[in-house]
Amino acid sequence: MASIPRSISTSMSAFTSMPCEQASEWPRHGGQAGALLERFGLPADHPFEDFSANLNPLGPPGWVPAWLARHVGELARYPDVNYAEPRAAIAAHHGVMPGQVLLANGGGEAIFLAAGLCAGGRAGVLAPTFNEYARALAGVGAEVREISLADSLEDLDAVFLCRPNNPDGGLLALADVDALLARAAACGCRVVVDEAFIDMTARPADAAALPTRLAAHPNLILLRSMTKFYTLPGLRLGYALASEALIAAMARRQPPWSVNRLAAGLVAPLLADTAFSERTRAWLAAERPRMHRALQALGLEVAPGETCFFLLCPGVELRRRGITAEALLERLLCGGILVRHTHGYKGLDGRWLRLALRDADANDRLLKGLGDALKGEEDRRGRLR
Repeated sequence: MASIPRSISTSMSAFTSMPCEQASEWPRHGGQAGALLERFGLPADHPFEDFSANLNPLGPPGWVPAWLARHVGELARYPDVNYAEPRAAIAAHHGVMPGQVLLANGGGEAIFLAAGLCAGGRAGVLAPTFNEYARALAGVGAEVREISLADSLEDLDAVFLCRPNNPDGGLLALADVDALLARAAACGCRVVVDEAFIDMTARPADAAALPTRLAAHPNLILLRSMTKFYTLPGLRLGYALASEALIAAMARRQPPWSVNRLAAGLVAPLLADTAFSERTRAWLAAERPRMHRALQALGLEVAPGETCFFLLCPGVELRRRGITAEALLERLLCGGILVRHTHGYKGLDGRWLRLALRDADANDRLLKGLGDALKGEEDRRGRLR
């Protein structure tokens, strides 16, 4: 059996690492088809469906285009430099004070602002995980260490973790988070929890849990993304929740008017759209278990997870036939399906693939494409014929 990454919810043991050859030649994020089309000798206009980016297939909410059309005239005005209204809406949503909220240009900016607090220091990253934590920390001269949940925090300024974790979707248990917070507080270490996908789990109680810990843990920073849940990657929306002191320190590193006026204006109505949130949870509760079973039935090994994507690799029988994750990636793309490679995730090193969960019809097309790719006869370039 292949060494399967155990879910972050059950283990943070170190993953076995293998050399990551030419990882720098692979795109760092999903949704970047151009580099892969070129790599596999396909034309730039090759048609495909994108299962590489983890976005809510139900979004954007239906009212958003009309809202943007009504407010387009506001592009001629600067945003409020303090973002008072969206910060107040986020604060009310989570039961915190506006001074504990920092609005950001997507979850990506929030990551870099949190990393900025570690400039010249030492930070631990629970890995394998999203590669932007290490990149952001390295950019401010921090020493970055890959750690497990059991490792000492004594000489660290901060520890970064992702919940649910990207790329496997594992959800670290709240009891484990509480234990980590207590240990970190004892040695003056900040805990940065990226919850970019927490709203896309079938457990709403988990989404509400960690903001309630902020009062007792001034060393805690929570990072959230609205981009993914509301399907607004072109607008970019995210935020951080923390103590007022930490938020002020992060804000000092943020350029003025970092978030555009239209994006900032959408915050309150998006958070008020509870019907959209309920539809999303219903979709996830129905579609994720169905797809998990169907992927396993194709002979794929699927890592345990609880959010809107799957981490998988060819199972034993498929590997005996010589089908690797990279060959499957190429076959799928040639057949019109783009999925996410894992080059750049240390410990995964391209041996796994990540697939986004979409609506039922699109998921059925994905299953058909996978079935065709796994049954197809292979030529010397790994393509279907």
